[in-house]
Amino acid sequence: MRQLRTIILDDEPDSVKLLQLQLEQYCPQVGVIATYTNPVKALKDIEMHKPDLLFLDIEMPLMNGFEMLEKIINNNFSVVFVTAYNQFALKAFRFNALDYLVKPFDTKELIEAVTKAERQIKPSSSQLMQLQKQLQGEPINKIAIPSNNGVSFIDFNEIIYVEASNNYSKLVLTDKRIFTISKTLKDVQEVLEERHFLRVHRQYIVNLNCLKQFNRNDSILTMNNGDIIPIARNQKERLVEKFGWL
Repeated sequence: MRQLRTIILDDEPDSVKLLQLQLEQYCPQVGVIATYTNPVKALKDIEMHKPDLLFLDIEMPLMNGFEMLEKIINNNFSVVFVTAYNQFALKAFRFNALDYLVKPFDTKELIEAVTKAERQIKPSSSQLMQLQKQLQGEPINKIAIPSNNGVSFIDFNEIIYVEASNNYSKLVLTDKRIFTISKTLKDVQEVLEERHFLRVHRQYIVNLNCLKQFNRNDSILTMNNGDIIPIARNQKERLVEKFGWL
């Protein structure tokens, strides 16, 4: 089995040591070839090492993780961000198809992150730019969807509705495309309901700007593409309240 040539960069020495120990114990496919606590030093060496995987702390003195990545010319490696960000900010990672670990590291999540890194392409400049903007407080207006050729960015306004399918979610778009993503409807709801969306049923989130007709007696919505969406009884009043209907 070919090992993933791995670099750890974190300005906290204890975090570096702990992550290295966990990788040695639980992730035999990982070979740590270098560790750094100084991003300037890491920047000088990283292209020479040609890693497959980089564990990268975001908030560091001198240079943050994004600034460092921008300076690397040949960043042909997977990145797992190491962060102390709260749950709200982590939505930005989740919907830009980038992986992260929250300190202190959970063993199961570490194993999953490494497994994904084995098959993940390097983060694109578009992904990183979107993520950086969102962490700086700019509103999230796109979802990044992994695809065969990389990543597709879907504007919220293109989404007519989202349908649950077990632990996946199906996005139905205005141009008739359908994307299936490995997120639960609850994950999607966390981000979409901050905008013009409402979960009207345990299986559906709808774009309120794409409603064509509301049949109150039958508790169904007709979307502007003709699809029929049921409304749960406890959500009917929320829908009426949202629109201020009589």
